[in-house]
Amino acid sequence: MKALFNVAISGLLIASLSATAFAEDEKEEAVEYRQGVFEAIKWNFMPMAAMVKGEVEFNKDEFAMRAERVAALSKMPLEGFKEGTAMGETEEGENDAKPEIWKDWDDFKGKMAALEEESAKLAEVAKGDDMDQIKAQFGATGKSCKSCHDEYRHK
Repeated sequence: MKALFNVAISGLLIASLSATAFAEDEKEEAVEYRQGVFEAIKWNFMPMAAMVKGEVEFNKDEFAMRAERVAALSKMPLEGFKEGTAMGETEEGENDAKPEIWKDWDDFKGKMAALEEESAKLAEVAKGDDMDQIKAQFGATGKSCKSCHDEYRHK
């Protein structure tokens, strides 16, 4: 009987440790996911910035393609913001998310929604030829990114 009890206790201990490890793996995957999405946004945003600033020649087709990508990608990061994945809360602690995200979740979600909206507008105006409108909307999209960074990202 004692042997059966020990086996049962061992099984429960292993199951609880496995669940804890799975939860940590899930957190790490969430961080990696959102970081990957943000890197892809940056990958597309930076060439547009260079075009808007006149550092490289403006290429309408490339700008429009990158604006479309950013609009699509902007819908994705929120999924990777899981409770317990702020900087220092995950096993590795290698991310820039402040715990304030989860303390003011509605505001954070609103800022992420603004990024989606502004990115969609950028993709739309990028189809046209009005450089003033393109530059203005690029600036508005950049500001929506910055609003999150200022409040919810460690420097």
